[in-house]
Amino acid sequence: MEPFLLKPAYKASIWGGKKLKEKFHKEYPGETISESWELSVHPAGLSLIASGPDYGHPLADFVKDPAVLGRFAAAHPLFPLMIKWIDSQLPLSIQVHPDDAYALAHENDMGKTEMWYIIDCEPGAYLYYGFSREISREEFVRRIEEDRLLEVVKKVPVKKGDVFFIPSRTLHAIGPGILLAEVQQSSNVTYRIYDYGRLDADGKPRQLHIQQAVEVTDLGPVFDTVPVPLLLANSQDRLLASCPYFAVVRQHLKTDRRYVGDPNSFHALMCVEGKGQLSHAQGSFAVPAGATVFVPADSCPFTLSGEMTLLDVFVPDPALF
Repeated sequence: MEPFLLKPAYKASIWGGKKLKEKFHKEYPGETISESWELSVHPAGLSLIASGPDYGHPLADFVKDPAVLGRFAAAHPLFPLMIKWIDSQLPLSIQVHPDDAYALAHENDMGKTEMWYIIDCEPGAYLYYGFSREISREEFVRRIEEDRLLEVVKKVPVKKGDVFFIPSRTLHAIGPGILLAEVQQSSNVTYRIYDYGRLDADGKPRQLHIQQAVEVTDLGPVFDTVPVPLLLANSQDRLLASCPYFAVVRQHLKTDRRYVGDPNSFHALMCVEGKGQLSHAQGSFAVPAGATVFVPADSCPFTLSGEMTLLDVFVPDPALF
């Protein structure tokens, strides 16, 4: 089977910007894009196959084949991950995502653990990441009611290349002026806690989910964690994150690199910077910045040439966690 490009599903929110159109040349009729769901089989936004013999078909149909998924990915009861580009011209709401148990019981969806890789940001850019200290449930509720929550939320400056791993139940928000890659569980459950008093397209305050957030949010600081080690084929690559749902490895390519299918998992190669060419026995295609290549577990061998930075996303061995 051949690797192929993906066509994303686009989302436009009041906080989105123009970087995905200007930097990654994403084709969308609106002026701004907030999210480009590069690899998604979630019904809230399906990505499509954008090259090869299955052009135009939903990825969701293609990945029903265990040979495409690989044995680690196929072991999950539901497709485990989703991949996005996100452009925040304005800050996102202060929010939290539930874990699997809560989401399945209350939302008929999975929970959401995620990872952010900062591609670019404006001077002074920041994000919110957990609490600056441990607080009680009563203080959490009181501060929400008194509009004083941000006083105890940890504000973190960001720069290009930074990585943040965000377990489910962690309070967080992307700040303004940030372009990032997000790798997450396949889920569309977000509980907004605070939204700066903004109005939606109908002139009404955007919906908040205070009760759900109070039930699921962990009320302490988030500490940096070292990813569970994985064996990497190239010593120059860097493991950025690993969890039961996904692993992310950064690759800097300056010379040709040969790839083969991985029977353990499909791979998704996100081109963060640069550009290149993917070649295999049946043909070739360009891989520009902002593109995502899907590599089936039973993929034929192929070569990537050019200078580019990639995020290699795949499903790791569940026995490691």
